[in-house]
Amino acid sequence: MKTLTLRTREDNARFFDDSLDKVPTHCITQGLGTIRRARHLVLVATGAAKADAVAGMVEGPVTSMCPASVLQLHRFATVVCDEAAAAKLAQADYYKQVAS
Repeated sequence: MKTLTLRTREDNARFFDDSLDKVPTHCITQGLGTIRRARHLVLVATGAAKADAVAGMVEGPVTSMCPASVLQLHRFATVVCDEAAAAKLAQADYYKQVAS
């Protein structure tokens, strides 16, 4: 169980009639160890707001500052994203070529 930050709650208020008071303060989440033990991972990211996170996860160093970067160490991880979410990938052309 984790406590949601104010920023996360504000970002998700749109799913709760734009009322911050209705947004939960806590959530249940999976740890990175559990995620790494999965046989196959699929991460889906859409929109420009995810571009920094996708670039950090795919091309950045494996670091606690970007928890999703641990997916770089997984044997079978598939990343599916739209053009906007992929906009900051330095090697985007390469990924398109090998995915074809």
